[in-house]
Amino acid sequence: MPLARSFAIARVFLRYRLDQLIPISKRPLWLRTLCAPAQLMPQSNLSRGQRLRRALEDLGPIFVKFGQLLSTRPDLLPADIIGELDQLQDNVPPFPVDQCVARIEAALGAPLAQLFAEFEREPLASASVAQVHGARLFDQQGGQGEAIVVKVLRPDIENIIEQDLRLLTFIARWIQRYMPDGRRFRPVEVVEDYRHTIEGELDLVREAANASELKRNFSNSPLLYIPAVHWDYTRQNVLVLERIEGIPVTDLAQLHAQNTNMQLLAERGVKIFFQQVFEHNFFHADMHPGNIFVSRQQPQKPRYIAVDTAIVGSLTQQDQYYLARNLLAMFRRDYRMVAELHVQSGWVHPDTPINVFEAAIRAVCEPIFEKPLGEISFARVLISLFQTARRFDMVVQPQLVLLQKTLLNIEGLGRQLYPQLDLWKTAHPFLERWMRERIHPKTIIGEIKRYGPEWLEKFPQLPQLVFSTLEQGRELAPQLAKLGSQMASTRQRGRQRFLRRMAAGLLLISATLVAAPQLLVQLPAASWLLASVAIILLLWP
Repeated sequence: MPLARSFAIARVFLRYRLDQLIPISKRPLWLRTLCAPAQLMPQSNLSRGQRLRRALEDLGPIFVKFGQLLSTRPDLLPADIIGELDQLQDNVPPFPVDQCVARIEAALGAPLAQLFAEFEREPLASASVAQVHGARLFDQQGGQGEAIVVKVLRPDIENIIEQDLRLLTFIARWIQRYMPDGRRFRPVEVVEDYRHTIEGELDLVREAANASELKRNFSNSPLLYIPAVHWDYTRQNVLVLERIEGIPVTDLAQLHAQNTNMQLLAERGVKIFFQQVFEHNFFHADMHPGNIFVSRQQPQKPRYIAVDTAIVGSLTQQDQYYLARNLLAMFRRDYRMVAELHVQSGWVHPDTPINVFEAAIRAVCEPIFEKPLGEISFARVLISLFQTARRFDMVVQPQLVLLQKTLLNIEGLGRQLYPQLDLWKTAHPFLERWMRERIHPKTIIGEIKRYGPEWLEKFPQLPQLVFSTLEQGRELAPQLAKLGSQMASTRQRGRQRFLRRMAAGLLLISATLVAAPQLLVQLPAASWLLASVAIILLLWP
């Protein structure tokens, strides 16, 4: 870890008294000694969550993004800290436009004047990883053509992120090794999840591919629009997209001014989420308000526009199936089924006692479901379920964490647009229909069509495989019979050995009882005889 960076972190640590995040009673002696200088600093009036948030903001954009990731892990951190981390904003001053132009020209291999008919030197947005400029392409006559946006990675961002990732890994290992409960929080695993996320944001070709896939999934859909990618102008560090015009989804004044149907807008957000997760199995996993706009066209039938597709998620077919059944069972208050599904899916250990697990789930969910369905936070129920499962050693997989984060964003956005939103009213019919369609003959025929060529290709090999298996079974039969005989013989000898040792124990006890009065002086002959027989039995092969 670079020395200058170490001192910078130490200063921030002392300024915000982060040592107070660890109760004194849980600090080992060496840690209390290390934190002794912090006692000279004044006590902070800020809450622990506020201090942690401000410390991450002071440490820079990579730590801010890491804090944003932590805000999606209520299974690891207390609610008060999660609430503060939710407020982290990724607002970063732009880097000089000359550097931006140089990166574009180097990536695309031509001067800026030959690439674009117009280029706005003032950025539209600036974040920790990249910034965005408005521009126009040339039309066929060489004049100003389509309006676009150009997204450019920050100079040397890859090296900066790699250094900070090494630093975060060092801190995580230190926490896991030395802090009380460090292993329970699994900090190294959290940092690795973050590494995968941030590395996805450093490859703009990957982001472009995600955008193309989402656009294809929602082609001609009235629900969601994704800007088109201009592949001829897209490289790993430069991305060119169609420029969209829409209302920021949090600008409620503009939405109301154009008489937007807010209830339909909120419900369509829910439909988009479930359609992505269950029908497409490919979902935009960074749908926070800054990435969502509303089209100005047809306000009574509003359509969303989504940007920044660097982070996406998908589930296995098994996870899809068990998640849908879990949600349906949970809202039917069938807690036994929820517990059994967690075991069947492999999310918790197969030895988990179902009755105990069921009781724990009931204790968490019953107080929530006493409220009207319209007041229940769907996402919070899912989080509570995962938190309960963690007590039974459930390992929350990264794709489920992304799903949880996306659902939190969607539900929070929906309630902001239309506070009376009943998420379950919208989700329930969708899940019921999806479950029916999963076993519908059309679905089965579709699977046969999809995998049929592969099955047909392997079919000619099937008789040979069957014959080889039978031959191997015939060759193994004598060995298996011999092994079975040996196991039976071993069990028989084991039983005999157990009986001899039991008899030996009884004889030793008898010897002790006979000898008890003169044990410290001299053993009588009867005791010696009994003890000798016991020793012979113990040593018998």
